[in-house]
Order: sequence, then C-alpha cells, then structure tokens
Amino acid sequence: MNIAIIGYGKMGKTIEEILIERGHTVSVKLNRKPEVDDLKNVDVAIEFSNPEVAFENIRTLIENKIPTISGTTGWLEHLHEIIELNQKKDCAFLYGSNFSLGVNLFFELNERLAKLMAKYPEYKIELEEIHHTQKLDAPSGTAISLARGIIENSDKTDWKLDESISDEIIPIKALRIENVPGMHTVSYISEVDTIEITHTAHTRKGFAFGAVLAAEWIHGKSGFFSMKDVLGLD
Repeated sequence: MNIAIIGYGKMGKTIEEILIERGHTVSVKLNRKPEVDDLKNVDVAIEFSNPEVAFENIRTLIENKIPTISGTTGWLEHLHEIIELNQKKDCAFLYGSNFSLGVNLFFELNERLAKLMAKYPEYKIELEEIHHTQKLDAPSGTAISLARGIIENSDKTDWKLDESISDEIIPIKALRIENVPGMHTVSYISEVDTIEITHTAHTRKGFAFGAVLAAEWIHGKSGFFSMKDVLGLD
C-alpha cells in the first residue's frame, strides 16, 4: 500500500521503518496539515502529530476520503465531529489511545479486574502513568482509556487529574520523566493489601507495530473502529 505519515517525528520514523520492512511504500511524510495534492494515490494515512493540529489533520484526511489511523491524544473533545464526518463521507477512521498489542490486552484485563473488584468497596482505586518529558498532554490517552474501562464496569463516575474528591472519582497521577516510553499502573488499595496491574513499554516499536497492523486491517473498510476491532477483542 501507499501510506501517508502525518507527523514525522520519532514515532513517525519508527512507523516508517516497520512499513518498509513489511513491503509498503511511504509516499508522503509531513509535519504540516496535508493538502489535496499530497494525498494523490494514498491508500491509508497514519496520523501521529500533536493535540493542537490533530483535529484539522484528521478532518482534511477524512474530507478527502483517505482511510485514517490516528494515535494522537489530547483532542478528543472533537471526536464526535470526526465520527459524523467519517460517516457522511463513507470513509474509515480508527482512533487508538495506544496501539501496542500488549496495552490493548492490558485494557481487557483492566476491565475484567474492575468488574471483579466492584464487589469490594473497601479497595480504593488509583491510576498512575509515567511518560517521557516530550509528551505534551496529561494524563495520557491510555490512562484515560483505563479510567473509562473502570467506570464502565464499576460504580465510579469520573476521573480527575491528581485529585480524589470522592469515592466515585478515580484519581490519575501523571509523571513526566526523561526517556520513559510509557508505564501505566492500576492499583486497588485496602488497609490490608494492594492489588496492582502494570504495563511497561520498553521501546516505541510496540506502538508503531500496532499502528501498522491497524493500517493494513482498515484498508478497504468503512466505519469508525478501534484496536478492539483489529484484534478481534469485542
């Protein structure tokens, strides 16, 4: 396939390496909003930019009927607009807060544990994420996805950054440390013990490989998708 990479930073370059290894052609590499002339003969776009420009990037891609994979976090207040536009254009859009295969399995484990622990209110929930200092948004999209997975399977109603104002709120602690690709921990804490599940990323390759798998999977489809669809987890 001919692939466009929108957001050619460290992640974009890692994605490019994997695409070439798997026999694809990277026909477009941009650190700006794509234009119509950039998108000729593009089969799928992979968008990893930053929160300030992601919405406009994605909207331009969908308006030009380019199936799009996006891993940019921090712009989701506009997600409903993209979903509506995608449906109108009969295009394909896949958003993932994290494309790592391990993290998506971790999401499933998190939801199952939340459902089990909902029966035991004596355990208080805490969520912590650690990322490299270049990450602009906090908390991470992955941490938000973990919190939502807990909320959907328990009596919790919301999450707050660095706050625990009531038993119904999940506090998320976000730390930024040099050269940390990503670590997420969900803790259930009681007076007598603690139960924790943790995912630790060692390199960017896990995220990049999952994004490439998603791009291969979405080609020829239409609709709004997630990594659950790619991995058959629904």
